[in-house]
Amino acid sequence: MNPTASMAGGGFSTVLLPGLMAVAIMFSGIAAVALPLAQEFGITREIDDRVMCPLPVWAVAVEKIVFSALQSMIAAGIVFPLAYYIPTTPVHAHVSNWPFLIAVLILSSLTSGALGLTIGTSVKPQQIGLIFGVVVMPITFLGCVYYQWAALQPLPILQMGVLINPIVYMSEGLRAGVTSSPHMPEWLILTMLCFFLALLTRLGVRGFYRRVVG
Repeated sequence: MNPTASMAGGGFSTVLLPGLMAVAIMFSGIAAVALPLAQEFGITREIDDRVMCPLPVWAVAVEKIVFSALQSMIAAGIVFPLAYYIPTTPVHAHVSNWPFLIAVLILSSLTSGALGLTIGTSVKPQQIGLIFGVVVMPITFLGCVYYQWAALQPLPILQMGVLINPIVYMSEGLRAGVTSSPHMPEWLILTMLCFFLALLTRLGVRGFYRRVVG
């Protein structure tokens, strides 16, 4: 069953808007951390110069996450007007809860940076490009970017399976924040974004420390 079959015209454009914002956040966050790390952990070991600053090693890793989060929020801000005005069908967007939207933007941006740190410290520098094709693209298509999570209800196994994908909560959170489309409960979105942020930050910082010190 095609989860987008019930959406057409302006309905699909409205659903797609937050999904494209989530993709922009994710790709920007990963690229801002994982790609530079591939060079810093390369043959020249540029990372050794980075960690000479008067900060603990873990703080250097956290700084990379925070810096990438700023880039991700800028990317989302650029994508929003493009995705809003360019479609030929109307996009129905409005913000009814600004604190929730701001929280989702911040948590999503930090989570994407933490994911980039985890990827960048888990694979060899020469394999970083392969990760985008093998890992990043599949989780994008299974991240509720082009359809609501509720649209997967006829496929219960898939609907439950995608819950391990952090991009699902980014897409659903932004969908809840800027549209009136059906979405997950807001408390669940915030809880899972916090969970993935804590998990990926822990894995990323631990991997960064291991690659630098070890």
